[in-house]
Amino acid sequence: MRKLHLLLPSVLLTLALAVGLAACGGGGESDEDKIVSAVETAATSTDPAVCKETETLNFMEQTTGSSGKEAEEECEAEAKAGENNPDSVAVSKVEVDGGKATANAAFKGGSFNGQTLEIALVEEDGDWKLDEVAGFAKFDRGELTSVLSEKLEEEDAIEPRIASCIVEGLDEIPDEALESLVLTNDSQPIVELAESCE
Repeated sequence: MRKLHLLLPSVLLTLALAVGLAACGGGGESDEDKIVSAVETAATSTDPAVCKETETLNFMEQTTGSSGKEAEEECEAEAKAGENNPDSVAVSKVEVDGGKATANAAFKGGSFNGQTLEIALVEEDGDWKLDEVAGFAKFDRGELTSVLSEKLEEEDAIEPRIASCIVEGLDEIPDEALESLVLTNDSQPIVELAESCE
């Protein structure tokens, strides 16, 4: 089901769950209030319905590395598992421009502990949906490599010696490249590191 499961730690595959929005409504709430409330509520959700209700297909494809129906199914499976959910998420810098918006989401706990992601959203039929992880508003390399190291060590298919070697290799990657690896869900740098470690 997951093309990258053996080589990419699940932290790179669960972004959809970590920053998913829950459907919300209510009269009188501003768009900003709805976005903030939704991000804070859904960051810890384990409801698979969150995927289709609050994420565009573009977002699911970006965060799973799959396309179409497969991306939806992977998103739902990750949501249901809920293994890498944060303890909390603080939403700031919400900017709404017509049917588009951006917001920063700072994570405490979970796969993205210490990171702040910039999320692009779109409004569809009155509901705000995640459309893209646009980048890192705050990047904490130490926290990210620590989580990656833990996830690699948990992978039964990767020998501990190879896992250590991959983590050492990740330490050599410039920040920009490491950010890109996470945002694009690109397994190639990990594959190359694993091959060089054998």
